[in-house]
Order: sequence, then C-alpha cells, then structure tokens
Amino acid sequence: MGSRKGSAAVDIFLQSFIIGFSGAMMPGSLLTYTIDKSMKSGPKAGLFVAFGHALLELVLVILLFLGIGKYLETPAVQTVIGGLGGSVLIFFGAGMIRDVARGRINIEMKESTASKSGGIVLGSALVSASNPYFSVWWAAVGLGLMMNAYNLLGLTGVLLFYTGHILSDFTWYTFVSFVIGKTRRFINMKVYKVIIIVLGAVLAAFGIGFLVSAVKMVPSLI
Repeated sequence: MGSRKGSAAVDIFLQSFIIGFSGAMMPGSLLTYTIDKSMKSGPKAGLFVAFGHALLELVLVILLFLGIGKYLETPAVQTVIGGLGGSVLIFFGAGMIRDVARGRINIEMKESTASKSGGIVLGSALVSASNPYFSVWWAAVGLGLMMNAYNLLGLTGVLLFYTGHILSDFTWYTFVSFVIGKTRRFINMKVYKVIIIVLGAVLAAFGIGFLVSAVKMVPSLI
C-alpha cells in the first residue's frame, strides 16, 4: 500500500512538472515580461516573476477546489478577462516604450531598481491574470489534473500537483532571467533600447490580440 502511494506521489509530481514546464516554455506575455525585467533588474528578476505567478496560481487552485472552475470558461468571464487583461498588457507595453523615449532606460543596474522586487511580483501576477488563456487552461486542464491528484492522495496529492507545477515555472523563468541578466552587460546601449522597444511592442500586441478576442465574444453575450 505504501509503495503504491509513493509511486502515485511521484507520478503526480512528475506529470505536473512536465506539463507545467511545457506550458512555461511557450512564448507569451509572461516570458516577454520576464525578459524585460531581467534586462532592467538583473538575474534575480526571474525568481520574483515566478513567485508572483505562483501566488496567483495558488489563489486559482483554491478557487478551483471550491468549485469556481465552471464559471471561468463562460463567455462573459472570458470577455471581461480579455478586455481588462488586454488593457493591462497594452499599458505595460506602452510604458516600456515610453521609458525608452524619456531616457529612463539604463543597462547599469541601480540599487533603487534592484530593490523593487515587490513591483515585479505584482506585475507578474497582473500579466499572468491578464491572459484569458491562463484561466481557460486552469479551468479545462489544470482542474482535471488537480482532481485526479486529489482522488489519488487527497490534499497531499493537490499539494504535490501544485508544487510540481510551480517548480517548473521557477526553473524556467529563473533560467531565462539568469541568461538575460548575465549577458546584458555586453549589449550596446542602442541595441538595448531597441530590444526594450520591441519587447514593449510585443507585450502591447498580445494585449491588442486579447482585446480583439474579447470584442468578438460580445455578440454571444447579447
């Protein structure tokens, strides 16, 4: 009996880690945000990004466990998430471009910039929540994986599922941040500014895409 529980625990953890890792590696708004913050604040930014993302997912896991999952996939909720989320991403992207235009971008990491870990954590949670596909994934895929873990090992299974999932995020975003943060010092300032502008434009483009999707869903609400 003990060996079967041990095997189930390993299976839950590894399955959650692998599926989570495949999702974390997909290009998206959070990866764009991570690259931007890593270039501005250094290698540690990825830890704060992953932490903010993990906090949001913890809240979502609790809400899903309480039965909110069926509401996340409704057109009304998806329209609201897409509209608000798209606006947030456009705001973030425009802010990055505005900082370059106003000369607020510098490759040299300042103490004041490095200390704003709370802002990165909050920003990470907002960027994650701004993506309507994030809530859909959790309602459609995450909920199924979580309930399977619960059926096998109860709350211990849910904890293993959550731990494996967030560990994949911490592994990937820390790696990305470390690589970007360590190599940014070799980048020419002009190139650096262009990269920030491109990242800002990409983030805004994600936001516009989410807004367009939200608008297309409006007729289904009438």
